[in-house]
Amino acid sequence: MSGNVVHLHKHTDPPAAVGTRPALSVVPEQPAAPVVPLWVRSGRAVRAVVTHETTRAAARGAARHTLYVFGGARIVARRTWDGRTAARYERMLRAAEAAGNYEAAAEWEERGQRFREARHRRRMDLLHSPMDAAKGVLVGTGMGIGSLVTLGVVLAIANKDVTDVVTPLMAVVKFIRLMITIVQVVWGPLVSIGPFLALFALWAVGSHQQAAPQWALPATVRDTAGEPITPSIVVKALRDLGVPALRNAIKEMGDAGASMLGPIRIAGCGVEVDVTLPSGVSTIEVQQRRRKLAENLTRHEHEVFITIPEAARTVRLWIADSGALDEPIGPSPLATDDTLTADYTKGRAPWGQDLRGDAAALSLYQRHLLVTGRSNQGKTASLRALALWLALDRSVQFWLGDLKGVGDWAMFDGIADVLIQGPTDDHVIQVTEMVEDAVNEMNRRIEVQRTDEGAVFPPLIVLVDEAQVAFMCPAVDEDRRPYGGSKATSRYFMAVRKIHNQGRAVDVLMWQGTQDPTDQNLPKLIREGAHTRASLVLGTETQSRMALGDKAVEDGAAPHLLRQGLDKGTLVVASDGIEMPKGQSSITVRTHFIDDDPAAAIAERAKALRDGVTTLHVIERSEERDPLTDIATVLGDAPRVRTKDVLKRLAILNEDAYGKWSFIDLKRVLDGAGAEPYKSDGVMVVARERVARALANRDSDGSASASE
Repeated sequence: MSGNVVHLHKHTDPPAAVGTRPALSVVPEQPAAPVVPLWVRSGRAVRAVVTHETTRAAARGAARHTLYVFGGARIVARRTWDGRTAARYERMLRAAEAAGNYEAAAEWEERGQRFREARHRRRMDLLHSPMDAAKGVLVGTGMGIGSLVTLGVVLAIANKDVTDVVTPLMAVVKFIRLMITIVQVVWGPLVSIGPFLALFALWAVGSHQQAAPQWALPATVRDTAGEPITPSIVVKALRDLGVPALRNAIKEMGDAGASMLGPIRIAGCGVEVDVTLPSGVSTIEVQQRRRKLAENLTRHEHEVFITIPEAARTVRLWIADSGALDEPIGPSPLATDDTLTADYTKGRAPWGQDLRGDAAALSLYQRHLLVTGRSNQGKTASLRALALWLALDRSVQFWLGDLKGVGDWAMFDGIADVLIQGPTDDHVIQVTEMVEDAVNEMNRRIEVQRTDEGAVFPPLIVLVDEAQVAFMCPAVDEDRRPYGGSKATSRYFMAVRKIHNQGRAVDVLMWQGTQDPTDQNLPKLIREGAHTRASLVLGTETQSRMALGDKAVEDGAAPHLLRQGLDKGTLVVASDGIEMPKGQSSITVRTHFIDDDPAAAIAERAKALRDGVTTLHVIERSEERDPLTDIATVLGDAPRVRTKDVLKRLAILNEDAYGKWSFIDLKRVLDGAGAEPYKSDGVMVVARERVARALANRDSDGSASASE
């Protein structure tokens, strides 16, 4: 029966009455497990065996060693053909012509002609060689027989036996018979083994040259990640770049493209090679395929840099060792050498290392500076490292505006004459007035220089970090002139432009740090006015052109190809203040990172070199001033300050109120308060104690008058 199976068993229900039969239950039959056909199981087993790694490795090994024989035969045939014909000279001639080296082409043509002439002489000699060979055989045979007979005669005389005359001849005949016997014995096995020996020789040649397809080679050979860069690898990478003219030119070259390459030089954590492109191939075609070239070289895109050297139709490839750019470069010399000092005029700031591993040092002498890049990529740290080094030159003055306002520049309190920190519109207004005061100082220096050509001024660095906040500020003054923007009425823009135009001549320099540049937050006239332009990672090539200029980008500068987050602190620098290979217009620098604590320690060293600089944190704009209070403010904690320094600090504090003050004005206020200036070491000074006492007396007099 194929329906239901009837099972008899007891229920768990209460027992039935006596005399009744147990109830019957009907249980469905469980379906049987499906039966897999034999051919399916066999196919699965075969597939498991075929796809097993051991089987694949064995099949690959068998194919590899078989193909070694064919590859070796091809190599031997080509070597034989090159040895018998002028093919080698023809290839070298075509390679020289493709590379545009016509002197080498003429030399190879001459060598080929000499080879053909020598081959022709050898062939003509073959026409006379059979007759010469026959004559030689006859003469040699006659001389041999004569010599043997002469030897036999000598033996016969010596032994007094006439039969010894033919003894030498018979010995030679027996030796010849022995050789024939040996050849007869060996010939058969030799004929049988010979083909196998020939195959083994071909296999050895193919194995040595790895003459097999890539898929058949061992895993250690197929895995080319991080392998050393060789001429063949570079030529193959260029050949497979996808440029038809380049691929065809390499195929036509007799040396397979090797003549394109200069020496491969070790350069830091990588190698460098100059590639002279054949006629018809533009350098831009190679530059635009940087990623593909890097992959052909078994590198990541960020590990290959393409620049344009001085030589025409040449690209310079710098190829990093695999993973080398992910390693840190070490601490800054500023943090490790407590004796390090700075020299604004002749020194260079230790900024980091270039890709070759050489120290990258930047000259800051009379150079406006612009550092840009995306947010949180190390812009402030890079800019601060330069300022910290320059602060170790006690002659340099700093006016500093930090429009981020999170304390990145707090260690300059006591170094900078002005330090404004904050992101609001009020802070932008203060920074704008600071830059305008710098313009007035620049004009004052220019006027002095007109009357005194030998006048020397202390360097003044006007530094604004997060300058895009100033350019984008919507605030306007009482005359409806905007503080931000890039119009002729924009106060910050015009002040920076004036410093860019004339500040360098009197050592008033503008340093700016900005992020994510656009035409709105970094106007063209501002970015073009910087002598040193440096960029961290950016988003597009257009931004790279804004940051560094068209020339640098066309020559290979590519901050937009740096990696967000992974290349933090890596700058592409366009400047004449940093050493770079001849012909290049930019260089990539991995900057030293100086954390807040080491930065504070360096700042303390700078403060120790200076005489109690009083830092102004807020620029007051009130019309009603208290001159005596302002004088006490600018004196700070110093016991005495020279009168000309007091005047200078008052002008910084408020240009409108004190910009035109002279010594007479200062003396009038101090004399009236009973805090007269006096001479100390031959110069007029103002004593903090006298000013404080005058303020205290004035306050007490005011209180007494109020009580009365």
